[in-house]
Amino acid sequence: MKKIFQSNILLIVLLMSSGCSSLGVEPWERDLLARKEMALNASPIDAALDDHIYFSKEASSGGRSFAGGGCGCN
Repeated sequence: MKKIFQSNILLIVLLMSSGCSSLGVEPWERDLLARKEMALNASPIDAALDDHIYFSKEASSGGRSFAGGGCGCN
């Protein structure tokens, strides 16, 4: 009985560890991800206008990935 339990646990662990083995982008999928519509920012002009409006209203400086605001805080 103990041997069956141990083999079942081992089987479950092996199945769970092999479930993540195919993560990532395969070489033949990269052409699909390189398309313009797959970009995080599909329309750079609209994003620049949105950023300008946002920073004008918030009186802050920097971009989306910058720390701090208009008060000089970091």
